[in-house]
Amino acid sequence: MLRVGDLPRSIDFYTRVLGMKLLRTSENPEYKYSLAFVGYEGNPAQAEIELTYNWGTDHYDLGNAYGHIALSVPDVYAACEKIRTAGAQVTREPGPVKGGTTVIAFVTDPDGYKIELIQREENAAGGGLR
Repeated sequence: MLRVGDLPRSIDFYTRVLGMKLLRTSENPEYKYSLAFVGYEGNPAQAEIELTYNWGTDHYDLGNAYGHIALSVPDVYAACEKIRTAGAQVTREPGPVKGGTTVIAFVTDPDGYKIELIQREENAAGGGLR
């Protein structure tokens, strides 16, 4: 779950920029929060990200416990180009991970959360940016 300061802006980033689908939303007026669940469709065991907007809170201090979300992608270089074209920020250019050969990159969402893109191995299943 990620707490976000602007739910429509975050939904736009995760759907338009990262290619996820908005899976469902809910509102809780009594407790003043809204939820949106995003993820990649087509896999019944898929992971989802819950975006939580607490009404009236427009930003959060990210703290030092959060690291990043990791998504596998078939081509990190192409994914970064698509992300840049969509107007989002690539914060670590594609290249091998330090001390290894796996190609990775990092992007940052509108609330400052880091997302690692990991080049998917040839035969690995799963989905990230398509």
